[in-house]
Amino acid sequence: MAQNKIGAKKTTGWKATISVAMANYIEAGSIIAAASSLTLWQAYLNIDNMGVGLLSALSANAFGAAIGALIGGPLTDKFGRKFIFTYDLLIYMLGVLLIAVSVNFPMLLIGTIITGIAVGAGVPVSWTYIAEESPTDKRAAHVGTAQLAWSLGPAITFLLAVLAAPLGLLGSRLIFFHLLIVAFITWYLRQGLDESKMWEEQKAKDDRDHAAGIQKRNAFKDLFTLKVNRQSLFLLIGIYLFWNLTAGAMGYFMPYIYENVGGLSTMQANLLQVFLWSFTVLTTYFGFMKLGDKVSRRALFGIGAGMGVVAWVILTFMPMTWPTLIAFVILWGSSAGIGAQAFYALWTSELFPTIYRASAQGTMYFIVRTGIAVWSFVLPTIMMTLGFKVAGIVMIVFLVVHMIIGIAMAPNTQGKNLSEIEKERYGDLEGFEHLKNVN
Repeated sequence: MAQNKIGAKKTTGWKATISVAMANYIEAGSIIAAASSLTLWQAYLNIDNMGVGLLSALSANAFGAAIGALIGGPLTDKFGRKFIFTYDLLIYMLGVLLIAVSVNFPMLLIGTIITGIAVGAGVPVSWTYIAEESPTDKRAAHVGTAQLAWSLGPAITFLLAVLAAPLGLLGSRLIFFHLLIVAFITWYLRQGLDESKMWEEQKAKDDRDHAAGIQKRNAFKDLFTLKVNRQSLFLLIGIYLFWNLTAGAMGYFMPYIYENVGGLSTMQANLLQVFLWSFTVLTTYFGFMKLGDKVSRRALFGIGAGMGVVAWVILTFMPMTWPTLIAFVILWGSSAGIGAQAFYALWTSELFPTIYRASAQGTMYFIVRTGIAVWSFVLPTIMMTLGFKVAGIVMIVFLVVHMIIGIAMAPNTQGKNLSEIEKERYGDLEGFEHLKNVN
């Protein structure tokens, strides 16, 4: 079997999909590793509420990832999908190593920022690559692998947090070392990946155009001047931002909420999250991956979104008793498996042309994660001053908005390959200026 220059075997088929999808395991694992250890770091380093908000805002959950996506997207389109796969995880490993050995707040903060930037650069390109290399009739199944990895990350990381709880902060450091090991194995496997065939074809066309004096299209200009792109931005940012303002904050702060609002111990909070993410794993596999290529995607999205709204109504307006919490984790965990992130990963790869698919994703990811950064920064203060119920009501509003946008604007892309979707939406790629501001 062919080998690359560092000796890694060729990585193809489902093995390639899984190695790329692991970016989502690493992203979610990083967020949860930080979330599950937040109370321990706060006590160890005497971090105040402002410091907690800063760690969250600059993390892989928020602004750190936003910056990484804004950098990584254009680099991916310019130098290739494999370019990011070659270098991104090396930066990530540096960040988690710094967190794992932190002895003061600056070390923890710098490690958090580096990790966030690396995650932001790697996640959008993983969705792009998987979609470009997937069979048309199994695109949701393959893209769903990224969502499955994203679900496994928290489930395993929270379980490790429970097992490592007797070790205190040392246990949390070991969890970050586990992410370092996973990142290295993933990086090694990725060295055997082939470049995306769609990108290679686009690059060859770009080279021919350059030789003929034809200027390459400007991704950032096209995103906002072409009506077809503005519609896609409204749909994708609408569902992903408003869902993530709840889910992103929850991913980082939920153990904190369980402990400080619900009165649970750290171990109980983490076990509850293992339970929740286990349902996300199940519905991702049996719901999104098994049904996303077969049933109405609009209906599947609507079911997931509706379950999420009900979950947060229960959590916000009912006492945090065990029956309430169990109902919440079942509903929310299940909704996340067939929810906004899975469909965002799928639709964001389908709705933009190859020439700037990754750049579009990077731009949207930047906008979404910046929004989460602002919300994550102020959320601890809101909960401390106005109470959890006020924060919960705001979360519910976010979820209702995302549900309305997704159901109303779900695209009809099922059963079409990416080239067909591209041609249908943009026409002749050599000249789709006619789509500007067309009603």
